[in-house]
Amino acid sequence: MVLEVTVFRVDAGSDVPIYRQLVQQVRRDVMLGRLRPGDQLPSVKEVVNALSVNPNTVVKAFSELEHQGMVVRRQGVGTFVAAAPPVASLGVAPRLLGSLARWVDRARQEGLSAEQIRMLLEVALDEPVASDDDRQVAGGAA
Repeated sequence: MVLEVTVFRVDAGSDVPIYRQLVQQVRRDVMLGRLRPGDQLPSVKEVVNALSVNPNTVVKAFSELEHQGMVVRRQGVGTFVAAAPPVASLGVAPRLLGSLARWVDRARQEGLSAEQIRMLLEVALDEPVASDDDRQVAGGAA
């Protein structure tokens, strides 16, 4: 199965280098189960043509993914998701992603920017996990 090139998106205005954006997208798609072991990535030429980026940028991204053990290159054949990538697919991801997408939609409706939403997520990730007892006390029920 060949990954559609349109899956790759780049934000030229981002502080994140383009090669890093490509790496993050492949890692994310493996984690979400969108890419599975053995799936073929688009060729460097296909990505370059679709995204109008420098070929060296794509080569750097694929090299980084290979170094991380995410993909394997087969000379003259292509680049494929490794048989055992270091990032496991999350079985619960689709359900959680749907819930998170609804939360993000509500945040957007409230007028929050993408940057503000990211900051809220970072804060939530950094907060200590509250036990059920802590939630009851904080909610006034003791």
